[in-house]
Amino acid sequence: MTLLEQVRKGRLPQHVAIIMDGNGRWAEARGLPRTAGHRAGAAAAERLIRFVGPRLELPYLTLFAFSSENWARPRGEVEFLMDLLSDFLRSRLAEFAEAGIQLRVIGDLSRVPDRLRREVCEAVAATRDNRGLRLTIALSYGGRQEIAAAARRIAEEAVAGRLRPDAVDADVFAGFLETAGAPDPDLVIRTSGEERVSNFLLWQSAYAELHFAQTLWPDFTPAEFVRALAEYQTRTRRFGAVEEATA
Repeated sequence: MTLLEQVRKGRLPQHVAIIMDGNGRWAEARGLPRTAGHRAGAAAAERLIRFVGPRLELPYLTLFAFSSENWARPRGEVEFLMDLLSDFLRSRLAEFAEAGIQLRVIGDLSRVPDRLRREVCEAVAATRDNRGLRLTIALSYGGRQEIAAAARRIAEEAVAGRLRPDAVDADVFAGFLETAGAPDPDLVIRTSGEERVSNFLLWQSAYAELHFAQTLWPDFTPAEFVRALAEYQTRTRRFGAVEEATA
């Protein structure tokens, strides 16, 4: 039995989120411009998306494509990344529709170029009724910013008299996050050997299992993704509780 077959028979996560890190270092190690690393990283993302839906039937996959902090990068690199995301949406929309992928985008889209923002809205609308893989792209996204925005909306609802402050609990708060309606990630993977969450899904990842891969993102393959799932299946998730002792 192959590892993929073993994983498919085991306890699969409902939601995997990935911090796709290492594009720049991948390019620099090869004497290439950073843009070449980003292009290779986009190819790795496409490869994984094509694999996950038909081979694993994973319900939810979230990819961290561009953080709120990434706007501080050189202007040329940022423009390249925006164009790359635009190309990705235009060239893959028909494929998403055929595969039944439902696309969702989270983040502060007010900072995104108008053309890309329109393309995002069109792609989300075109795939809204699909019932296959729920693919979320985090674009211009920051976890702290998302939490602050949710708190601000809750305060506005309370001031308007539409929400009682004493009714706000964790479930109510989660309903004001951009990920409302989706399960929290069971597994968060970060590539490139870095071991931090980098302001990604801070609220949602409270009880997620973390997997830090040494591979730079452009080299991250479906086979390594399966190995991460196999390692996840060896863990016991307690969510803060403990198992009762047996006599």
